Amino acid sequence: MPSTKAYEPKPLPFRQELIGISAKAMEIHHDKLYVGYVKKMQEIGEKLKALVDRPEALEGANQTYSELRALRDGETFAANGVYLHEHYFNVLGGDGTPTGTLVDAIAEKWGSLERFVQAFSATGMAVRGWVVLAWDTHLGRLKIYGADAHNQGGVWGAIPVLVLDVYEHAYFMDYGSDRKAYINDYWKNLNWAAATAAFERVRNVGITAA
Repeated sequence: MPSTKAYEPKPLPFRQELIGISAKAMEIHHDKLYVGYVKKMQEIGEKLKALVDRPEALEGANQTYSELRALRDGETFAANGVYLHEHYFNVLGGDGTPTGTLVDAIAEKWGSLERFVQAFSATGMAVRGWVVLAWDTHLGRLKIYGADAHNQGGVWGAIPVLVLDVYEHAYFMDYGSDRKAYINDYWKNLNWAAATAAFERVRNVGITAA
């Protein structure tokens, strides 16, 4: 059975230079920040296992502060930091040409690709951490969600398809405080084939309420 201890960082799925985003910024983003989240996910997983293996240690669990509370909170922050970055990297490295069934589904839902891009980009200006176009398995449709932190704003049963990192570390080296320019370049670097592949994997997943 896979474990967080055995989880390994994934390499960047593209080799070419990006428009606007420097190789140095991407190296720091991937090799330092993302890999750091993987290491913390592994570390927390080991500490949780050690704690759970000592039933007497669980007696001190407390919602104000306890070792278990701190680890559980850190667990979701680190794990989502890993997974969201992987989704973000996965859709970069393209030429921005919108093709595929995802584009068709977006146009059907939002009326046009342009209206979707406007809504998604505006969400990127409104939140502090992440913008996610997800397949909401409860609704059975695409939905834009925003989050201020890795473990805040996520919705249970919503599977990421397109992810944009809008934390300052994602763009400040190359764009300074001009987040809007960074978001504009995100669309120029988008790999619609990769995003469509992600969409095709999840579009038929649905949850039926009991």
